Amino acid sequence: MRSLFTLAFTFLAFFISNAQISGKVKDPDGTPLSGVTISLLKDSAVVKLSVTKEDGLYNFSEIIEGNYRISASHIGYSNALTEPFTVNGEVVKLEDLQLTKATSNLSGVTVTARKPIIEVKADKMIVNVEGTINATGSDALELLRKSPGVLVDKDDNLSVSGKNGVQVYIDGRPTPLAGQDLAQYLKTMQSTEIEAIEIITNPSARYEAAGNAGIINIKLKKNKAFGTNGSVTAGFNMGVYPKYNSGVSLNHRNNKINIFGNYNFNNSKNRSRMSLNRVVLDTLFDQEAIIIADVQSHNFKTGIDYFINKQSTIGAILTGSFSTMDIENNSRTPISYKPTNVVDRILEANNRSDMKRNNSTVNLNYSFNSAKGKSL
Repeated sequence: MRSLFTLAFTFLAFFISNAQISGKVKDPDGTPLSGVTISLLKDSAVVKLSVTKEDGLYNFSEIIEGNYRISASHIGYSNALTEPFTVNGEVVKLEDLQLTKATSNLSGVTVTARKPIIEVKADKMIVNVEGTINATGSDALELLRKSPGVLVDKDDNLSVSGKNGVQVYIDGRPTPLAGQDLAQYLKTMQSTEIEAIEIITNPSARYEAAGNAGIINIKLKKNKAFGTNGSVTAGFNMGVYPKYNSGVSLNHRNNKINIFGNYNFNNSKNRSRMSLNRVVLDTLFDQEAIIIADVQSHNFKTGIDYFINKQSTIGAILTGSFSTMDIENNSRTPISYKPTNVVDRILEANNRSDMKRNNSTVNLNYSFNSAKGKSL
């Protein structure tokens, strides 16, 4: 059975690896535009994000076959959208996309501050989640699939710019998890908890050597408002099965102390279907497999910060993640003699696995930030 799944994923990888999309964005004068946020859309949902380089070029790789559109947005320009196009395993070269200057009639002046979806810094790329369409209804692993330069393979392993061994940080602190434990933890982390994702391809000396292949720093929301406040969130998705999540967050802050805590629950049931038709000599194998994964998770975080002075802060944080996953795999393979096309055997392979992952972490920290911008 394992060999059948390996063969199926090999076929899938073949079709994905040959599917690439590229194009260029220009301003009204025909000059290439850099720093433009490019969204790959499928049925109006964001599949992947990218940003144009200095020559205005953008590209997406390892894209599954289907129908897509490209959306381009940049500060000071009107959003642009391409016509639908089809990806069928070959390289897709799109026509140049030309943005137009945004114009408006002023009847009054209102100044608002809004972060772009993607920010390109000298040492990192920042994907701002808060305030975007991705701020609800997704988990951390889904957000990483959409992030520019980040690839998630069939086993949920992460790579940045083609490099494996990526170190994942939460609020600037390395996580002790790896492999499937890390993947399951990211799946239990809801997008409502996340403020931004920092993608660091060339880590500086401040980070541990283990992150030399690249670092992904997930910044969680932290309320900076004074007083006592909180929020309650809930989400519902419907596919083959319903999925729902909920959360609560509380925060109390004054000049010397900040006490915070949140709890999130997620219930997700997913169904996938695999069809595999193989011919071995004169024998035909026509396999159909249904895979159902039922996941329930509980995440919590509580902590306290004490502000010694304007530069120094000490704190303690307790985080926990408790999840269960039930996977049901039902496979049925009629086997027939090819010349007559008569089924003479049927192979049925059904299995079930139950997994439980519990993780908790205690963190004591001290930070110093000088007036010159240096930090410890």
